[in-house]
Amino acid sequence: MPPTGRAGIPGLRWWIAGLIFLATIINFVNRLTISVLAPVITTELHLTATQFAGVANSFLIAYTISQGLSGKLYDRIGTRRGFTVSVTIWSLASMAHVFARGLFSLDCFRFVLGLGEAGNWPGAAKVIAQWFPVRQRALGMGIFNSGTSIGSVVATPLIVWMQLRFGWQATFLVLGAAGFVWLALWLSLYEVPERHPRLTPEEYALIREGRPTEPQKPVPLATLLRRREAWAIAVARFFADPVWWLYITWLPLYLYKTHGFSLQQIGMFAWLPFVAADAGSLGGGWLSGFLIARGWSVDRARKAVILGGMLSMCTGMLAARASSAAAALAFIAVVLLGFQAWINNVQTLPSDYFPEQAVGSVTGMGGVAAGIGAMLSIQATGFVVDRWHTYNPILWVAGLLPLVATAALFTLGGRIRRLRLENAS
Repeated sequence: MPPTGRAGIPGLRWWIAGLIFLATIINFVNRLTISVLAPVITTELHLTATQFAGVANSFLIAYTISQGLSGKLYDRIGTRRGFTVSVTIWSLASMAHVFARGLFSLDCFRFVLGLGEAGNWPGAAKVIAQWFPVRQRALGMGIFNSGTSIGSVVATPLIVWMQLRFGWQATFLVLGAAGFVWLALWLSLYEVPERHPRLTPEEYALIREGRPTEPQKPVPLATLLRRREAWAIAVARFFADPVWWLYITWLPLYLYKTHGFSLQQIGMFAWLPFVAADAGSLGGGWLSGFLIARGWSVDRARKAVILGGMLSMCTGMLAARASSAAAALAFIAVVLLGFQAWINNVQTLPSDYFPEQAVGSVTGMGGVAAGIGAMLSIQATGFVVDRWHTYNPILWVAGLLPLVATAALFTLGGRIRRLRLENAS
């Protein structure tokens, strides 16, 4: 039981999810600054599309490495200290962009940024697993994960406005400093349920619904690597996450080069598909929880929403045939809505399959696979654009990848149920 020395806060788990949501917004705004300002930075630093892809991949190399390490870190030192480490690293790295003077320094700062930002996802998945009962976890994941979409909505007009008013270096400085403001909130408000002084006994009982009563031991990585369910999540994310990274990395340059958008027009319109993404994140999380509450099994509910998200993502192929920027943005909006509904439920699977002590590690494994897939796709996009001056082949491939990802997930993962693992209890 948590300590009860102070008056409890009703619905405290939703406030905790809100904290993670805010961290995710700040994370994504920092991440997207380079993509939104790509027309300015590539011109000022004389970068080709392939070189810009290399800059994006400097972030992703570190991000991919850190996904695996961060998952183990959060399982070992806990979520309170884990987020402190991650946010401090990414905030300092973002602020350091003010000193970028060429390709090499930009690569270095993006690398360190990736090391810090990767921790947000295994950390957030672990926080949701700690603070929410099974039937509400997808919605909890949807709340925090919608920060990626809201961050994308906020980022484009905010970054463009700051660039036009203060310049791109000052933009990085101010946005990086926002992480330290969040960190002050985190350290003053967060603790795990068992030690939180403001958690009511009633809510604590709700959070503990369906959990084992005995303390659980850490699960060795070797044990997780032998489970096909862990590989199902990793393989699915390897194929599907490149769809998301395609648009958050290349959408401003795509609109700039393919449809002739100015920086001001990018600020006005490039955020619109991410509104749909936010709806997909919240809607996908709510829908699977609603179906479970109506008597559907966790397996059936999760898979139904994942399948719907997959079908929406396939409409990306139509963006390659769009005759106008408005039509392309509409198709991309459907893709991002579907992706967020898909990923929101896939990111819930580690806590559906595995005990709490393994959630960060399994999520980190999925993040590593997602990072590798994203790196390959980003580099391929830069090569295709430099060689053929078109994004169409990439849009076609991105429309097919969700089919492969979902087939792998369902085939390898089998029925979604809680596993009994050696060394887990």
